[in-house]
Parts: sequence; structure tokens; C-alpha cells
Amino acid sequence: MSSSGSSTSSGASTSPTSHAPGTSAASVTSTAPSAPSEQSAPRRQFAGPDSGSGSGRRVSLPAALVAVVTVALVVSGIAPYDRATWLMETFWVVISVPVAVVVWRRFPLTRLLCVLLALHALILIFGGHYTYARVPLGDWIQDGLGLARNPYDRIGHFTQGFVPAVLLREVLVRRSPLAGSRWLAPLTVCGCLAFSAFFEMIEWWAALIGGEGADDFLATQGDVWDTQWDMFLALVGATSALLLLSRVHDRLLAGFPRPAPDGAADPPRS
Repeated sequence: MSSSGSSTSSGASTSPTSHAPGTSAASVTSTAPSAPSEQSAPRRQFAGPDSGSGSGRRVSLPAALVAVVTVALVVSGIAPYDRATWLMETFWVVISVPVAVVVWRRFPLTRLLCVLLALHALILIFGGHYTYARVPLGDWIQDGLGLARNPYDRIGHFTQGFVPAVLLREVLVRRSPLAGSRWLAPLTVCGCLAFSAFFEMIEWWAALIGGEGADDFLATQGDVWDTQWDMFLALVGATSALLLLSRVHDRLLAGFPRPAPDGAADPPRS
């Protein structure tokens, strides 16, 4: 009796696991959670934290905008009104699109800024193809409102303040200690106005080099105050962007890394 009891107790003590009646070790093993596979996780390319859920949606908007701008740029280069004007007007697009694609993984942009940059690029492309004084949209506005000149260049310079204001604000919020500072808005406006003044100097240099051949690029249309109007509209555009879009922009920026307390920017999210 004692030997059988001891053998029974020793057998129970040496059993590594116990199973409920009707179950087996194989069934227990099969129900154990498996480690997630790293290969199953989709790669995040050309997307930002506010780009939506699902890998397809994350890719669609920026890629679609780049495709639209690229196609418009290529088409606009087919028999433009003046080739030199087309080159000068679309130079910014030719440079900006590749730069945005290259730096996207380290500095993805908000969807709002992507749309605005694409819109600005299209305005430049149409102005380069037709020249600003001859864009059909400007002719329609001129006829509809009874204006003395084609106002498309006014639209372009308003946009030259509106879109860069959002771009500069996004860079300052994400890469400087100015997030939430009262200096953010005035410095953004000053930066846009400075760029507008620099662009007017580019037009001046183009006039000195090209002479009358630069008239289509200048698009003054006989207005002696054209330079002042251009800078004023850029100022109005930058101010309007901050008044209309700052709250929306802040919500979109909430998912992006902010500068560390010591002023050093956090590394971008993968």
C-alpha cells in the first residue's frame, strides 16, 4: 500500500501540466496566441499621421496630387505662349515637387498643406502656359466683373501669401519652440511678406536682363503700382490663411511630433 501510494504521488508531482477532461496538449498548444509577424504590418510610405486609416488611403492623396501636378506640368509645356515665361513661372514647381517627395519620409506634410501646395502649383502652371495676362479664367473674371485688366496675377500673388503661410506655420510649429507662442502668427506673416518682396526683386532682375522680353513674366499690364499690389495681396493672403485655417491646422498637426522642451526637435515618427 505504501509503495503504490508513493508511486502515485511521485507520478503526480512529475507531471509538468494538467489538462481539463476532454482536452489534450495539442489543443492547448493550438489555442496559444502567436507572435505577430513583422512582415504583415504594411509599410507607411508617403503618408502622415493625419492621412487617414488604411494603407490605401494613406498613399492615395499625396500620390494623386503629385500625379495631377506632374501631368499638368507636362501638358503646360506643350506649346506655351512664351517658353521663357513658362520656364520662369514653373521653375518653383519643378524644384518643389521632387524635394517634397525626397523629404517626405522625414517630414510628411498635413493633408491640408498638400492640397494647398498642389493648388498653388496649378496656378503657377496655368500662368506659365498662358502668361498671367492671358489666362482664360482671368479673362472670364475680368468680363464678369467689368475690370480694366486680367486679375489672374492678383490671384497668384494672393495665393503666394496664403499657401506659404500654412507651409511656414507648419515648419515652425513642428521644428521650432514657437508652437503656441504669440510670435508664431506675426513671424509667419513677416516671412511670407519677405518672400513676396524677394520675388519682386526677382521680377526686377528679370526685367533688367530680359528687357521688353520679360513683360509677360512681369504681367504689370500697365499698372504702375503693380509691385505694391503684389506685396499687399501676399500680405492679405498670409493673414487670411492664419485667420481661416489656424484651428484646422492645429488639429491636423496634433498627430505630429513637436520640439522637445530644450528646443531640439523630436525624431519623426516612422
